[in-house]
Amino acid sequence: MPSHLPTPSAARPSLVIVGAGPRGTGVIERIAANAPELYAGSGLDIHLVDPHPPGAGRVWRHAQSPLLWMNSHAEDVTMFTDDSVAMDGPVRHGPTLHEWAGVDGRTFTDRRLQGAYLRWVHQQAVAALPPGVRVHHHPRRALRIGGPREGRQQVWLEGRPRPLLADLVVLTLGHLDAELDDEQRRLAAYSREHGLVHVPPDFTADTDLGALAPGEPVLVRGFGLAFVDLMVLLTEGRGGRYEGDTYLPSGREPVLYVGSRRGVPYHSKIGYDLVGERPPVPRFLGPAEIDALLARPDGFDFRRDVWPLVEKELGFAHYHRLFAAHPERTAMEWERFEERYAVADPAGRAVLVAEAVPDPADRLDLAALDRPLTGARFGSHEEFQEELRAYVEGDLTRRHDSAHSPDLAVFLALLSVYGQLVRLGDIGPWWHGFFSYLASGPPGPRLRQLGALSRAGVVRFVGADMAVAAEDGVFRASSPTVPGWTVETRALVEARLPHPTVERARDALLRELYAEGAATTPAGLLAVDPADGRVLDRAGLPHPRRFALGPHTDGRGAGAFTRPRTGGPAFRQNDATARAVLLFLQTLAERAAA
Repeated sequence: MPSHLPTPSAARPSLVIVGAGPRGTGVIERIAANAPELYAGSGLDIHLVDPHPPGAGRVWRHAQSPLLWMNSHAEDVTMFTDDSVAMDGPVRHGPTLHEWAGVDGRTFTDRRLQGAYLRWVHQQAVAALPPGVRVHHHPRRALRIGGPREGRQQVWLEGRPRPLLADLVVLTLGHLDAELDDEQRRLAAYSREHGLVHVPPDFTADTDLGALAPGEPVLVRGFGLAFVDLMVLLTEGRGGRYEGDTYLPSGREPVLYVGSRRGVPYHSKIGYDLVGERPPVPRFLGPAEIDALLARPDGFDFRRDVWPLVEKELGFAHYHRLFAAHPERTAMEWERFEERYAVADPAGRAVLVAEAVPDPADRLDLAALDRPLTGARFGSHEEFQEELRAYVEGDLTRRHDSAHSPDLAVFLALLSVYGQLVRLGDIGPWWHGFFSYLASGPPGPRLRQLGALSRAGVVRFVGADMAVAAEDGVFRASSPTVPGWTVETRALVEARLPHPTVERARDALLRELYAEGAATTPAGLLAVDPADGRVLDRAGLPHPRRFALGPHTDGRGAGAFTRPRTGGPAFRQNDATARAVLLFLQTLAERAAA
């Protein structure tokens, strides 16, 4: 019997979904949408396993600081499909966050409001299920999965003596805690030995920051979104407040010395809407190019084979917008530029751009965007503070000025590229970091607050390629950006999420899967079948009864939520998994009836 065909069972059909956050809700919504077409069985039990409330899950639960914001405009967050999604199932329209909440679409709402939206979406998805389909929530942790490939699975829960029995299991675990890696273990041991404070990678909202004393210097490694949350909780969260562009300290704040590989914060969210034609992407990196990469018998290399296509695609979007919206800043007809651009190699494109775009400020330089401090050197720490404040202010001004609308075109092309690259599986951490830095930065108001905190002396910038040494009973940091300057602290905070490797995940279920032979990628992500999310073993065979979706897999998407009208890959994946689940259960029901 082929491995994907189920063995009949007399028991009522049962599906276990481990993880009741947004991804689990998305799978239920797709089951409800596809069931009228695909499933005519006599009932179904769906068991949701998660210690946190369904819909919101852990990250979006109500029990967190109201100071923490969404990282997207309310109009850019939806849990519902639209006609832009390439999927086999039916579209089921629904409101975006701002439509549901009745708030301005450009608002960055707090995360608790998003949690309320997610709880409502979950309720709507459950209500849309066919008669006879029942949903049961188990507020416990799942510990392991057992059972043969050809038979029912056993899902063991914390504090429950008997397992849940399931015909199929879908893992939608979201972001996971992780055991410390070798470097973090060394830093933790050093901190214990010398009475220091070491905060390893974690979810900032869940981190105990009480050991970071008022007025004391704290070294922070990481300048992305986790840093922004940390900054908020240690300033406004300790009683400070803003009056215009001035920060008024409470006196309870530590002094944050922040640095990273780039040495600068993520780029601000763009603060204007696109007027006119969207960039016609995909153009140079679409399904055909992905098919060609996947068909290579010797595989592909990201830098050699993929990045040139990404670079060409982003450049095309940038210049298409420049020529369409700002033709006075170009020196060539678009048709001629487009024709030459399509056939030029990288060197030829550089010559073409120099000829057609007179002002270097209008040219796309991805290397400079990625590492803006490369080669920069400053004579003093204070000089660098002034320069980086000016850099942040310049970024804010540019990202809120539609005269620079090619930036928005590049952002939209990045979304398209990410949606295509999902099909390649795990392509390493660099691309995800580059995307997040350029396309998933903080709200503009947060960077204005950063400038105010810098002027108030509460935040100090260390520089690029920050080196951290644990020596002489302290933490010591330096950067080539300011030669000869160092800072010593008795506290170190790693402002980043744990890397989602299956082998080091604290989640017992994932670790058991790995120990039993589930495949992982070189970067440690759970390997899944790109067609429907089935978990792969180390021989590359998909498990007929186990699926996985989300950031712990090599099918992870670009962000937590999908923007409307962008063909969200997560929706496509949810739909494919839901249809595979329903087809399996329908076959099971037919065989049982026979």
